[in-house]
Amino acid sequence: GCYAQLKPEEIANIHGVDLVLGAAEKFNITQHLKELTKSNVAKICSCDIEEVTAFNSSWSINDRTRTFLKVQDGCNYNCSFCTIPMARGKSRCDSINNIIAHATQLAKAGVKEIVLTGINLGDYLTPTFPLTPALSTSGEGEGRNFYSLIQALEKLDGIERFRISSIEPNLLTNDIIEFVANSNKFMPHFHIPLQSGSNKILGLMRRRYKKEVYIERVNLIKKLMPHCAIGVDVIVGFPGETETDFQETYDLLHSLDVSYLHVFTYSERENTAALHIAPVVPIKVRHERNKALRNLSYKKLNHFKEQHTGEIRKVLFEAQSRNGLMEGYTDNYIKITAFFKPELVNQIVDWKV
Repeated sequence: GCYAQLKPEEIANIHGVDLVLGAAEKFNITQHLKELTKSNVAKICSCDIEEVTAFNSSWSINDRTRTFLKVQDGCNYNCSFCTIPMARGKSRCDSINNIIAHATQLAKAGVKEIVLTGINLGDYLTPTFPLTPALSTSGEGEGRNFYSLIQALEKLDGIERFRISSIEPNLLTNDIIEFVANSNKFMPHFHIPLQSGSNKILGLMRRRYKKEVYIERVNLIKKLMPHCAIGVDVIVGFPGETETDFQETYDLLHSLDVSYLHVFTYSERENTAALHIAPVVPIKVRHERNKALRNLSYKKLNHFKEQHTGEIRKVLFEAQSRNGLMEGYTDNYIKITAFFKPELVNQIVDWKV
């Protein structure tokens, strides 16, 4: 995987390791195991990431009713803090026909909800190919983007819910937002990375938007879907982040009508441009800022839940958890805990929040 692609020798030197497979080779693990012979030295199979062009489909399915389906991999962006392009290669994706086939297979297995995933999901773009006529949205087989994909999935029988895992604000178009607002299958739930509320820091991060774009996206979502859940990724302690920059981020997040935050403390990564940015934020300050935003996230999430308390919403219940309870999620991603009833597992029911 990613670690093995970036530092194969480091892993190979760990006692007990016999085989190290990179980002591309891991998909042929069975064949590599067949060819493996006992040796005192670990075998490394990892090609240059620039050579990785193939897309490998994958999905998760255990006893869960929600399944994660990968439709895109890799990233063409060059954010100054990130090693993902070095570990996963250039952006590439599956065809809409293949995705429809995988989703159909999952539907036959009893899955009710699919979460579309990718490293840079909004960068989904297929080459020219003919679409199955019944799923065609515009006809003639031109290259298709993420908007085309979700239009096609809307027509799929068997899957009752789709979610978009995470999408960059500059790639979250008005068309996508308006489509979800009018969709019968795509849930009112977006996760949109912000990373910083300071345009200065966004520039240092090499992000492809300014905070004004982010504000526009959130405002449009809430205008069309007041009940929509919006999650946010944010990094604190990035090099060059002053107290003023952090306060700008805090104030922006405080003012935005978002539902929860995923807060990450910046940590140095080898071979990234951010290592050359000064000044470095002290570790203690990074943790203090992390705590401040986590406290804000707690308040945001509670407020979001309170806004919908007493409403009747559609809940998809999952398998029994613990202590005789089960959990499920509303369409707008509020977690519901209830006493376990086997007849409700993998069912979408009306439920009072």
